[in-house]
Amino acid sequence: MSHRTATVNLHEQRGLILDFAGVLTDSPIEAHRAWCVSEGLEPGAWRATLNDHPEGRRLYAALEIGEIGQAEWNEGTAALLGKDIDPVNLMGRAWADVSPACRMIALARAARTAGHRLALLSNSFGLNPFNPYKHIGIWDLFDVHVVSELEGLAKPDPAIYQLALKRIGLPAERCVFVDDHEANLPPAVELGIATVHVTDEDTAVTELEALFGVTVELTI
Repeated sequence: MSHRTATVNLHEQRGLILDFAGVLTDSPIEAHRAWCVSEGLEPGAWRATLNDHPEGRRLYAALEIGEIGQAEWNEGTAALLGKDIDPVNLMGRAWADVSPACRMIALARAARTAGHRLALLSNSFGLNPFNPYKHIGIWDLFDVHVVSELEGLAKPDPAIYQLALKRIGLPAERCVFVDDHEANLPPAVELGIATVHVTDEDTAVTELEALFGVTVELTI
C-alpha cells in the first residue's frame, strides 16, 4: 500500500530505495521460531528477547548503529536467551534459514537493468561474523548502500533518509522507498519520497512494476 503515490513517468530515471529484512527476504518470523525450537527454547524466545526484554532492546539498538559489534551482541543476547545457548555466530545461526524474497529481488534487478538507480537503506543487524546481505546475495545489486551500522544512524531518523537521497543522486519526488515496517515510512513521506509498505510480496511487486515500468518473470 502506498503512503504517497508517485507520479509515473516511465521515460525518466528513478530511484528505488529498498529495506532489507522483510522486503528482500521473506518474513523471518517463522524461521526464527523454528530456530528457537531447534535450540530447546520457546518458539517466541527470539522475538521476545530482542523486542520485549529491556537489555535485549538496548543491545539490539546498540548493534544497529555500530556502538557494539555483532560478536559482542552475540555474547550478550545468548546470555539473555539462557539455557546454555552457544554465542558463537548466534545471529548467523538464527538467520540461516531465512529465504530471499525472489520476486522482489527480481524486480530490483529489472529496475536496475531498465536504467533506474537502486539504494539499500537498511537498519543493520551486524556484518561480522555473519553478513546477512552477502548471505542473501544482494549486496552487489545496489548502486549505493546506506547501512545503519556503518553510518551511526538508524531508521526512522530523518537524517538517514536524507543520506540515502544524497547518495542516490536523485530528487525525492523521483524516488520510491519500500519497507515492511510502517513506522519507517513517515520520514520518507516528509521528504517527498513515495512509499510502498510491504505486507505481501506479490502485491508490493505488482505496484512497483507499474511505478518503474518493468515486468518480473521468474522461471522455475
